[in-house]
Amino acid sequence: MALLSLGRKEENCHCSGNAGEITEGLPKVVLVGSPNVGKSVVFGYLTGKYVTVSNYPGTTVEVTRGKGRLGDKEFEIIDTPGMYSLLPITEEERVARSILLDENPAIVVQVADAKNIERMLHLTFQLMEAEAPVFLDLNLMDEAGRLGMKIDTGLLEKELGIPVIATVATDGSGMEGFRENITGFKKKTGRAVKYDKAIESAAQRLQERLRGEYRISKRAIALLLLQDDPEIRSIVRERMKDDYASLEEIVEDTKKSYSQPLNYIITIARQREIMEIIKKVTTSSPAGTLDFRERLSRLMMHPLSGIPILLLIIYGFYEFVGVLGAQISVDFLEETVFGEYINPFVTGIVTSIIPWKVWQDLFVHQYGIITLGIRYAIAIILPVVTTFFIAFSIMEDSGYLPRLAMFIDRLFKKIGLNGRAVIPVVLGFGCDTMATIVTRTLETKRERIIATVLLSLAVPCSAQLGVILALLAGNFTALWIFVGVMAIVFLFTGFLAARIIPGERPLFFMEVPPLRWPKLSNVFTKTYTRVEWYFKEVLPLFILASILIWAGRLTGLFDLLTNALSYPAALIGLPKEAATAFLYGFFRRDFGAAGLYDLKTQGLLNGIPLVVSVVTIALFMPCIAQFSVTIKERGWKMALGMAAFIFPFAFFIGYMVNLVLNGLGVTL
Repeated sequence: MALLSLGRKEENCHCSGNAGEITEGLPKVVLVGSPNVGKSVVFGYLTGKYVTVSNYPGTTVEVTRGKGRLGDKEFEIIDTPGMYSLLPITEEERVARSILLDENPAIVVQVADAKNIERMLHLTFQLMEAEAPVFLDLNLMDEAGRLGMKIDTGLLEKELGIPVIATVATDGSGMEGFRENITGFKKKTGRAVKYDKAIESAAQRLQERLRGEYRISKRAIALLLLQDDPEIRSIVRERMKDDYASLEEIVEDTKKSYSQPLNYIITIARQREIMEIIKKVTTSSPAGTLDFRERLSRLMMHPLSGIPILLLIIYGFYEFVGVLGAQISVDFLEETVFGEYINPFVTGIVTSIIPWKVWQDLFVHQYGIITLGIRYAIAIILPVVTTFFIAFSIMEDSGYLPRLAMFIDRLFKKIGLNGRAVIPVVLGFGCDTMATIVTRTLETKRERIIATVLLSLAVPCSAQLGVILALLAGNFTALWIFVGVMAIVFLFTGFLAARIIPGERPLFFMEVPPLRWPKLSNVFTKTYTRVEWYFKEVLPLFILASILIWAGRLTGLFDLLTNALSYPAALIGLPKEAATAFLYGFFRRDFGAAGLYDLKTQGLLNGIPLVVSVVTIALFMPCIAQFSVTIKERGWKMALGMAAFIFPFAFFIGYMVNLVLNGLGVTL
């Protein structure tokens, strides 16, 4: 990416809000900070609902932008991806730094977790070294208070030499002062870290030799060169041409003075400076004053107590999504609303208006747009997706997901991932398409590939899973066989992929946010946004699938494909009618599962064949939307390679399940 370029161009906007709301030329307020410190809450407070989300140029990382009026001034507000340091490790950190260097912000607001102030100040010092127009927002002050921490923000402001404000963004505490700091902001230099003699000498010599203009201070550029930042090296080399060799010589000579990497030496020096400040500005209550939420938080992450808590949450998920969403709601919409009212009514109107049977079939009857496509999307898919996203939003807003990531990190390391991957995996149970996009947050290419394979193969989305739960309702033996097979396939495939796919082993670091009661407005907003996004995506595809099925039947292609699929279906012990459901699965896996649901209601699918069919359809090809996103994220070759592996593998697992269950004489 053009790290120090003079401007950028907005592209790839694909979210709620109006991109036109972002006015060119407005002064920019950039929010930076670690993940889970409340940047998004602060962003929402400053902007309201008028936002645009777009990929940052040259990357797949999304950046959120909005417009806010503070006092009598308008600003463009930019919410950056989470970053821990100006020396980036992840793609998100690279994008966040690029915004600081590329966008020429008028104000940089570092949103920090007050209870982890010691870790937060590392980025603060780097921003001050870069001479960024920064002020510090110590957010989550209520959580610091619960842990017995007191922070003298006035003294901290004096020690740092930059504005400091204390806030609790979730309830608005301190936000008026936050606004005043923005509207009346005046840039201050801030406190400088004094490194040891060799580092200071090298930094000074590098600064003297650097040529050209940079958006951050030459001292910051020099320190990043000493820490072997590859992007900074590349940009400086381009500007210095042949003179760059003299800079490399200084860096290499400095390295010889130390037995540890220069990054470590520089970090330790900052840590000493930070600890001097922490001793002056913070006081703590005696140890042993943990409240209930903190004790519960630790129990959630403990190797032993975390298991029953996770099982309890899974049970709650099943009751809410599997029973309320997939059974009660689906039964009502499918059998009553559509079965008794909408389908008969629409069929009567269409047949009275259109005399030709072939055109009637496009809209109604067995494969019609309304009686099949819209019915599947609204009656079978929508209630399951909605209940899942409500449950997911509650987990997310409560702070449980990062704790789950910490708890499951050790297991995920075995399959080439780290605990952070639990977020796209859990989100995949809502929508694999959305989850595939979220794999961008994983640090290495290897992790992103493994996660994408697992999402495409062994993580059924909520729409498909809801139909499967409805298919297996009341048969706990069948349900546990399904869960067991899917878990084994997930772990085995991940274990195998981790040993085949080359690349760096995953590291794991994550800020754990406070454990809170979910806020109803947050849960509603997140659920509404996700369901709207999902429904806009799924309904057109279901309509398209109905049209393609109609055209396929009309031309005979549908019958040809169904006949071809009947052979592998028969091989795994399924009736030939199941081939039609698998053909639906080419369009959407949940569409195919809904086809199996129809076969069960007709009495054509039960017992072992029912379990075999749901296992195979759950492992089946990714849906069109997910396949398209996989192409975008991983490329054509990788997407086609995954599909070529998944299709035969799904039927192989189905064959093995059928063989084992029949061989053991299992009765279902």
